[in-house]
Amino acid sequence: MALFHIGLIINPLAGLGGPAGFKGSDGMAEKALEQGFEAKSAQRTKVALEALLPLRERVHFVVFPGAMGETLMQEMGFSHEVVGTLASTQTTASDTRQAVLHLQEAGVALILFAGGDGTARDVCEAVRADQPVLGIPAGVKIQSGVYAVSPRAAGELTARLIQGGLVRLATGEVRDIDENALREGRVTARWYGELTVPEEGGFVQHVKQGGMESEELVLNDLADWLQDSWEEGVRYVFGPGSTLHGLAANLGLETTLLGVDVIENGQIIAADVNEHQLFELVEDKPARLLVTAIGGQGHIIGRGNQQISPRVLRAIGLENIRVIATKRKLGTLEGRPLLVDSGDVQLDDSFPDVIRVWAGYKEELLYPVSK
Repeated sequence: MALFHIGLIINPLAGLGGPAGFKGSDGMAEKALEQGFEAKSAQRTKVALEALLPLRERVHFVVFPGAMGETLMQEMGFSHEVVGTLASTQTTASDTRQAVLHLQEAGVALILFAGGDGTARDVCEAVRADQPVLGIPAGVKIQSGVYAVSPRAAGELTARLIQGGLVRLATGEVRDIDENALREGRVTARWYGELTVPEEGGFVQHVKQGGMESEELVLNDLADWLQDSWEEGVRYVFGPGSTLHGLAANLGLETTLLGVDVIENGQIIAADVNEHQLFELVEDKPARLLVTAIGGQGHIIGRGNQQISPRVLRAIGLENIRVIATKRKLGTLEGRPLLVDSGDVQLDDSFPDVIRVWAGYKEELLYPVSK
């Protein structure tokens, strides 16, 4: 039986800026490492490739050296060959582009790449228009429609390809935002190109729906409900996004549009916290987590809010999560489920099949969740 040749590229620095509260990793990865944050992209890639272990005899990988692919191949025992060389121990965008060229030259059927929108841009710059690629989400901000909804979904879709399943090829947009503007609270996104991606059902995420919602009456109603239900001595963690930012504004609070804030007894006690700070604030205190869904995609955990890590979620308790989303925002999902991608498969599997969504004053909706 012929081997299925897969190219693999791991951006070892992807996602480092998320837990550190940097809103991105571009130019900030070294600082995050200095602060004690650990890269997770290899682990997320491993989760994806675990779906291929039963097909080990049918797969052959082509990878770049070291942390960009070789190390994980050795750990997991897949058949593989190493191509190219690294300019230095600290990988760069140029290494990603060089890897794409080498993998294409090797004739791989599919290129899997782990990273965020910056990595997708680098892949887009070097890849041929007809080369199928699929992103394993490992970055802080993922606006592009070229990533699977989770690492496990990337693996399952790849397994379907290997087994001859009918998988449609589609065009996915590559988008990225200006991280310097993002750190100043401004969202400036632009289109960078398109990639050919395999697509099937709910495996591949949609491009993020941008823009500030102006449903002031709904947010005012939600603020009234929250104000009526404040619990004394409980810490409320407000996740990022325009919905929660607008909700806080109706409470007279100035939260961080694209960061995580902690509120207690109606006052902000910590603003724009990183993962370490957030865990310390909720580890031994009763807490409630407020998150919203990304319009058009549906992620409530794992996109732009990596400060809310698996250990933070466990400390707060899944039963204490409140999803805040207007009906208009839920409508952008067109019936697709809400998505969780915490980076911890066991934790993701612990989420309920349906979750309560606050959509208006004392109005809760039951909405499906997919892991």
